[in-house]
Amino acid sequence: MKIALVTDAWMPQVNGVVTTLVELVRELTAAGHDLLVVQPGDFRTRPCPGYPGIDLAVAPRRQLAAQLDAFQPDAIHLATEGPLGWAGRRYCLRRRLAFTTAFHTKFPEILHAAAMVPVGWGYALFRHFHRPSSGVMVPTRSVLAMLERRGFRNLRAWTHGVDTGLFGFSAQPLPHDLLRDLPRPIALFVGRVSYEKNIQAFLETDLPGSKVVCGVGPVEAPLKARHPHVRWIGLLSRPELARLYAAADVLVFPSHADTFGLVMVEAMAAGTPVAAYPVDGPLEVLGRPHPDGGRSLGGTMHEDLGTAIRSALSIPRVEARERALDFSWAHASRLFADFLVPARHPVGDARPTGAVTTLSSSR
Repeated sequence: MKIALVTDAWMPQVNGVVTTLVELVRELTAAGHDLLVVQPGDFRTRPCPGYPGIDLAVAPRRQLAAQLDAFQPDAIHLATEGPLGWAGRRYCLRRRLAFTTAFHTKFPEILHAAAMVPVGWGYALFRHFHRPSSGVMVPTRSVLAMLERRGFRNLRAWTHGVDTGLFGFSAQPLPHDLLRDLPRPIALFVGRVSYEKNIQAFLETDLPGSKVVCGVGPVEAPLKARHPHVRWIGLLSRPELARLYAAADVLVFPSHADTFGLVMVEAMAAGTPVAAYPVDGPLEVLGRPHPDGGRSLGGTMHEDLGTAIRSALSIPRVEARERALDFSWAHASRLFADFLVPARHPVGDARPTGAVTTLSSSR
């Protein structure tokens, strides 16, 4: 199948959406599909306001149309709601082509945190964007239920995965040059240092040992100034990040705004348990009950982040790895391909190319 993937998130950006799409393209290509990725690097760009390091395409409609006309895809997927996503939406509607979309990021919450834009306004805009989609792929059941309550339709319960070869298991935290002088336990945050990540909740929690932040973003400078005793690492390559996960005692995931949270699965694959709030993302990633009852495999959720962190430190690393094995990029890519629709069906009659499957885990 010839699949056109239109996305505002692509390399060299570093975030969970990019990781998801890169892995998806790799799996789909390996399965024999022909992929065209329409991404900002193909266009003239400008920086996203407030988000250095994220460049957005400028006036992409004509060039995007030429790319899609030349490729003649069997299926079209609009991965993001940025300039390229809107241009792809316009292209499909003008030509009466069916398409699918995805809800990767709670941008209404991000806009509210960054600029106090009412959350309801953001969801009204996103509801308009996704309304003509023949299938809106959503990575967790809890986010899907939230979108249903907000009036979204044609939702498809999707999932994400992890490269368990790259993020290899370690039965004990490994030594690491960047952490060599730090007292343990080492609590690690990985992700964009941004408004919506609620990093200050982690940084302000009273904990034994050391705190480490891996990532960059728009609120990095003020947080560094307020928390000079935190080890700030910046960006790492994927192999270096895998070694960092394996060196930590616990990964702290303080966000309330993520739809999934790939960093949790990556850390668990290395054997590092996770501490989080009981919200969208963690409820899916850490949600399978322990066979003995009483807690989740691979991590701990609690309304008090300090309680969650201290509890997670007692979880055996082998259990964290076991939970990570429930997530597979091969399974996620098969679901994605099943949810695609033939582009040249009449828009109102488009149906998925495969059976509509509910979200499930796969080893």
